[in-house]
Amino acid sequence: MWLGMSGLGLGTEPILQAVLPLGATIGILLLVVILLVFIFASIRIVKEYERIVNFRLGKAQAEKGPGVVFVIPGIDKPVRVDLRERYLTIPHQTCITKDNAPVDIDFIVYLKVITAADSVIQVANFEGAAMGIATTTLRAVVGDIILDSVLSKREEINAILRTKLDEVTTRWGVKITNVEIREILPPKNVSDAMILQMSAERSRRAVVTEADGRKTASITVAEGEKQAAILRAEGERQSSILRAEGYAQALTTVFSAAKAIDVKTLTLQYFETLKALGASPATKFILPAEFTELLRPFRTLVSGRGSEETKESE
Repeated sequence: MWLGMSGLGLGTEPILQAVLPLGATIGILLLVVILLVFIFASIRIVKEYERIVNFRLGKAQAEKGPGVVFVIPGIDKPVRVDLRERYLTIPHQTCITKDNAPVDIDFIVYLKVITAADSVIQVANFEGAAMGIATTTLRAVVGDIILDSVLSKREEINAILRTKLDEVTTRWGVKITNVEIREILPPKNVSDAMILQMSAERSRRAVVTEADGRKTASITVAEGEKQAAILRAEGERQSSILRAEGYAQALTTVFSAAKAIDVKTLTLQYFETLKALGASPATKFILPAEFTELLRPFRTLVSGRGSEETKESE
């Protein structure tokens, strides 16, 4: 029996020697696998527009990222925060204006995370909280404004909403960058009145435009007639001046020519006139008494000629 057991013990030693190296190898491989899993579980790739808020055993640490961030699995709890600008669409909200008119308003809120830690620690869900505060702020703002101002001062309402929302969301590490009202729906009776008012205003503008056109046309025609009358008067004045100057020049020319004519020339002209009268078919001629004055130069010329001949004969 003892010998049997001894023989059995001698036979198992090689087996144990073969099994021990195999177990060590498996243990090493298992340790390597666990180590690799631990390393991969510890690595976080943070994008440029992201940050990680890490909680180690429940205590918040500094923001991490972008790039490669290492955490301790089971001990650290990383929370990713997107820093990109986003928007919240606020559906139609029924608001009562200062003059008790109900209006439906929908708008968009643009916001972005400025401090990642505050957006995680200070509020559970900043997007939902921002949407809730936006609706209540809208009702408060519209409640202080009359309906006409709500319809006409959209930019001012946007600025007031942005300022009031930003005052609340700043403590959450969130910045309200812009607020834009998309649509304002007044009551139906107000819409009908606005349509009638718009139609009346357009008709008034058309009448005013037509009247202004007629006025402008009348003024233009009057100005044209005035300019034409001025030009006609100026033309007549220039024409009168030119005629007067022509008459003056003609008289000057006649006067100059008359001064150059002597008695003999006038006498010849008289004879030519008598000759023309004699050639006419008339048988009777009526001569004025002053015609004898026309013959005086001739008599003087004849008398002078006779005196000269008498002197020559002597």
